[in-house]
Amino acid sequence: MIKSMTGFARRQASGEWGQLAWELRTVNHRYLDVSFRLPEPMRALESEFRARISKQVARGKCEASLKLELADTTSNRLDIDTDRLDALSAAISEVTSRVQTQAPDPLRVLGWPGVLIEQGVDQAQLNAAALDTLTEALTALAEARRSEGSKLSTLLTDRANQIESFVADVTARLPAIRTEWEQRLRDRLADFKTELDPARIEQEFLLLLNKTDAAEELDRLTAHVQEIHNILQRKDPVGRRLDFLIQELNREANTLGSKSQDAEITRLAVELKVAIEQMREQVQNIE
Repeated sequence: MIKSMTGFARRQASGEWGQLAWELRTVNHRYLDVSFRLPEPMRALESEFRARISKQVARGKCEASLKLELADTTSNRLDIDTDRLDALSAAISEVTSRVQTQAPDPLRVLGWPGVLIEQGVDQAQLNAAALDTLTEALTALAEARRSEGSKLSTLLTDRANQIESFVADVTARLPAIRTEWEQRLRDRLADFKTELDPARIEQEFLLLLNKTDAAEELDRLTAHVQEIHNILQRKDPVGRRLDFLIQELNREANTLGSKSQDAEITRLAVELKVAIEQMREQVQNIE
């Protein structure tokens, strides 16, 4: 099943640390291009986030946004690190025993680094939640891209079938064209009063056929379309393969049109190029 490069997914989670939400948007791009919008507490995990996205998204421009609302950890109670306070008190006692000083201000003691226990978010829990939620968002994104890819696959299959039909129509038309050309040539030669060499006439007719013969182009068109059908059944990223085949189809269609000396084949060549262009537009969105 092919994947589209276009997709969107949003997943969120909450806990004692607060709430977070991932939003992933992808659009078509020649290569994989990942950009982030991260809150400051999560920037240290950017490389891990990028690695996880790269495992799921092979090609396309991906915008990954993480929104974070931390829980309010303030309370009316102040927790004191008694061990730290005892150590500080012993140090103060030793200083005052050696140097005549005033008793320390209790508020300044509380402001000493490490005396008050800071109430903060558990960063390990927050990191785990962010990674787990990203994995969920990537799973949803992959499903959205597969769903869109299924629609693209149907459209490409329909256009490929149209191309096969046009090629069949051109192939069926060729014998009648050869007969018409031969009769037209003989009718024009009959207007000459002098007798012409039949072998030379046959040679000129064969040269004309060689210049306008499109058998090779039709064979290559058929082969390319069959390869497209095969590629659409693959599970790995196929966008670049399809893009190359579309270029080859367009090349053969142009050659077929330039060789055409028949109004019906010219019309079919134009229809062929229209179908190929429609395929090219859709292929631009395939991973």
